[in-house]
Amino acid sequence: MGTQTESKLTLSNRFDNITESATLVMAVKARELQAKGINVIKLNLGEPDFPTPQYIQDAAKAAIDEGKYFSYPPVPGYPELREAIAEKFQKENGLDFKAENIVVSAGAKHSVANVMLSILNPGDEVIVFSPYWVSYTDQIHLAGGTPVILSGSIENDFKVTAEELRAAITPNTKAVLFSSPCNPTGTVFTKEELKEIADEVAKHDDIYIVSDEIYEYINFGGEHVSIAQFENVKDRTVVVNGFSKGFAMTGWRIGYIGAPLHLAKACTKIQGQVTSGINTITQRACIAALKGDRGNVIEEMKSAYLRRRGLLKGLLDEIEGVKTNLPQGAFYIFPDFSAYFGKSFNGEVIKDSNDLAMFFLNEAHVSTVAGAAFGSPNCIRISYAAADEELVEAVKKIKEALSKLV
Repeated sequence: MGTQTESKLTLSNRFDNITESATLVMAVKARELQAKGINVIKLNLGEPDFPTPQYIQDAAKAAIDEGKYFSYPPVPGYPELREAIAEKFQKENGLDFKAENIVVSAGAKHSVANVMLSILNPGDEVIVFSPYWVSYTDQIHLAGGTPVILSGSIENDFKVTAEELRAAITPNTKAVLFSSPCNPTGTVFTKEELKEIADEVAKHDDIYIVSDEIYEYINFGGEHVSIAQFENVKDRTVVVNGFSKGFAMTGWRIGYIGAPLHLAKACTKIQGQVTSGINTITQRACIAALKGDRGNVIEEMKSAYLRRRGLLKGLLDEIEGVKTNLPQGAFYIFPDFSAYFGKSFNGEVIKDSNDLAMFFLNEAHVSTVAGAAFGSPNCIRISYAAADEELVEAVKKIKEALSKLV
């Protein structure tokens, strides 16, 4: 073999500005333990544990059998799907988006990335409400922007206030980004709170709002409210949504935005150079998801999540030192475990939520996600998109593991 010399091949600087997705990293580590024959209770991924409703599956099978959907689709999505999404916005949310305002992408993650790439220049700031979904800040960095983090406390259900937003806005602010219902906390902003946020942004005519509403159908507090409904910000608000959570279609990989026309066109232009149009069979299934007979499938899933929320919170409340609040949506709970920081196991000190999440995985064989990845280093995200008996067993194992810390 020849002598190996130092390679002159390099990677771009942007690679150094992003991190691996913490949720995906934990999934890999959990699979490694499973490959060794260890039973891991997986409460780390944001994935419904229900099958995709049968009427949606049937539509996908029919699309394949018809054989008409094997050619490249339009970049922003089939016209029929974009029209169905616009109709959904109008009927369910009172939002006046037209089909031309809709861009269909490979999941809500792709949708957010398209938006960031379309609006940000170096030096632009995006105010991000924290706790936040893990990919927000990295996508901002990828697009050349700078995330400005505003943190809500567990005592205020992790909500950022309009007053805090006002103080954070600078001449460099280009957008405000948040989710409601929120991943990872389950926080849901009320109509009054959203109105106060809208009024602050409306004072500035050059700031976008990017509202991630992917958990819209998993809302335990009543009717979903979108910030885009307010007249003073509707012309600068981007609504991100999709099919993965409400319709149990995570693996189908499809999301969408409703956006001002100029921004929808920009996202289409970028997507045309990156992915082009999204999987055709999935698009046909999503048309059926919106226009077909849903029956009670969404309500049945939400009812199960609501029951599990109560079960999991009650179990966690029994663990000394753990602080929890009551999430109003999504399928996560985000407890504060900081009372256990500084303790140790076999000489290894638990310094933060990263250490604690790995401790839970290795010692309790329960896979969670460290809150540090979501901007909250004191917390751990636990998904309750799992069977009741798994939740009971997981908390039992977590409690036993914590008792070993000294």
